Amino acid sequence: MMNETEQRKTKPSGALCRSERVVGCLLGGAVGDALGAPIEFMTLPEIRKKFGPEGLKDYSPAYGRLGAITDDTQMTLFTAEGLLRAACRMEHKGICNPQLIVYLAYLRWLKTQGYESKSDLFGLATTNNEPNGWLIGVKDLHSRRGPGNTCLSALKADSFGITDGQPINDSKGCGGVMRAAPAGIVPDAVEQAFRLGCETSAITHGHPTGWLAGGALAVIVHTLLRGQSIRDATSEALRLLKEDKRSGECRAALEAAVELAGREQPTAEKLTTLGGGWIAEEALAIGVYAALVAGTFQEGVLLAVNHGGDSDSTGSIAGNILGAALGRKAIPKIWLERLELKDVIETISADLVTGFEETDEWWRRYPGC
Repeated sequence: MMNETEQRKTKPSGALCRSERVVGCLLGGAVGDALGAPIEFMTLPEIRKKFGPEGLKDYSPAYGRLGAITDDTQMTLFTAEGLLRAACRMEHKGICNPQLIVYLAYLRWLKTQGYESKSDLFGLATTNNEPNGWLIGVKDLHSRRGPGNTCLSALKADSFGITDGQPINDSKGCGGVMRAAPAGIVPDAVEQAFRLGCETSAITHGHPTGWLAGGALAVIVHTLLRGQSIRDATSEALRLLKEDKRSGECRAALEAAVELAGREQPTAEKLTTLGGGWIAEEALAIGVYAALVAGTFQEGVLLAVNHGGDSDSTGSIAGNILGAALGRKAIPKIWLERLELKDVIETISADLVTGFEETDEWWRRYPGC
């Protein structure tokens, strides 16, 4: 039984300002990503053998350092950049296709991984054949951190996927949902967040479950930023999912997470009944379950990563949710101090809160293409 102090920790505060929630969401996702990175391909017995009966409890080396992010955080940052550039284009031009602008942002991410896209025939992701905007200029982003094969192959293709029409593939891997949190930050209405989360996920993942999970995470984040509880945010996601007849798998996974959260004493063994997190609906369900049962941010993300599955993605999703619910101050300082690209994440979080500025500098940072 939690004491009164612990109960206060687990309850989202409506008094938190939006900026605290937004930066908490993106930093929290990156922390969960970094915690899961070194154990992503380990089984639960292997994790416990190496780190003890409680599993991993702190950063462990990955990619040559502590607090290293993976492709999950890299692509989340480029999702945010694309949405900011879409907002800038709308203000300047009065017309915009946000999905296309985010797609072009993903092509810039693809360049950081050492690849080119067949579809960037007209240099739309660049200016004068050079990558534009500030984010691609961050040197430390030019590092391969386990990029998903589905994302790579989809972005190297000669087109991109859409939610109604011709899908890019039939994948429902978790590579679409793990980067969807910014889609819940930008829109004014929850229905817009759902649509944007679906559309940005469908760029690389063509199975409806793959992109509907992205829409559901965007709805959860959007609702949390308004001061609602994690349970209410999950209910809102289920409400919108029910309006799409293709959402059966995603709804079943979320409903299983909610039902499991109602049982006593969360454990890694209970969490694994939701799956391994390699596919979209499982990753979303694990992240939601861990957030629902957590007494603190720390408890939630550690539960989300300590299982035999896609630990960085499930940790990232749980971190997005708990960070949006509890705010930046709920994240242990020692984790933030050692987090890779912390300053970059804080900068783009602040820009998401601003949304748009009528300045030449803003246009240079987020050119609308």
